[in-house]
Amino acid sequence: MRSGKLIHVLTIQRAAETLNEAGSPVAVWADLARLRAEKIEAGTTEFIRAAGATDETVMVFRTRFVAGVTNADRISFNGAAFNIKEIVILGRNRGYEFRCMRIEA
Repeated sequence: MRSGKLIHVLTIQRAAETLNEAGSPVAVWADLARLRAEKIEAGTTEFIRAAGATDETVMVFRTRFVAGVTNADRISFNGAAFNIKEIVILGRNRGYEFRCMRIEA
């Protein structure tokens, strides 16, 4: 992995619980790590579903290794949130390749 290709900045986020003003637990996303990354692939595919036509944006990022990242985490990139669908470990824990799908708000 060449550091000159790691030109994008992404944030890995993990679900956490906090209390709101009423004292009820609320799920929030807390930052786990901020990393430099290479954007390998980006694409949008249109699907016909029960609710009608929907678009799915898929991105692939390559970044350095950070211990403890799982599919339950998500990636924040350019103001958008992406679910991590697959994590590929590169080499002997030298890096990750994340295959992600954009979360539609």
